Amino acid sequence: MSKEGVDVGRRRFLTLTTTAVGAVGAAFAAVPFVMSLRPSERAKALGAPVTIDVSKLEPGQMVVAVWRRQPVWVVRRTEQMIASLEQVTGKLADPESNVPQQPEYIKGAARALKPEYMVLKGVCTHLGCSPKFRPLETAAADVGADWQGGFYCPCHGSKFDLSGRVYAGVPAPTNLPVPPHRYADDKTIVIGEDQQVA
Repeated sequence: MSKEGVDVGRRRFLTLTTTAVGAVGAAFAAVPFVMSLRPSERAKALGAPVTIDVSKLEPGQMVVAVWRRQPVWVVRRTEQMIASLEQVTGKLADPESNVPQQPEYIKGAARALKPEYMVLKGVCTHLGCSPKFRPLETAAADVGADWQGGFYCPCHGSKFDLSGRVYAGVPAPTNLPVPPHRYADDKTIVIGEDQQVA
């Protein structure tokens, strides 16, 4: 076999071009496969964990996520908000959270892994309405002159403190539930996965 008439440069170019086009094609073929590994919107609605970035959440602000087709609130509480939790204890129906409305690792008046961040399901335990966030600054006659901040349900007048504990004498029978959650890092909360307790 004679090497006459064989253009080695052209052969190298064609080999490299074919390899590059094949690599791009393989990448395009892999994208749908990789995307299929992520949970679908339906899976998220049915209970797949939801990640919330709290790094830009200012003190006193609330962010709402959706987990299992229900709103989940994350409030970054101020020092004043945390201090108010002890001030309302005598007005609450279940201040010690004796009715199991939270995971076992959630303890105390703050009902949180970190007192600064409150995580609650945003559904009233009376008839399923969504209470409104009413911090101390927006107190009005409908919540009482001694309002320390919390959540007010406009449907039937149930009131909850800044830990989701229900006030006595309102239609809601129990505290707002705390969903299972954990901290992936200092700035990320994962709703729907339990905190590993050592």
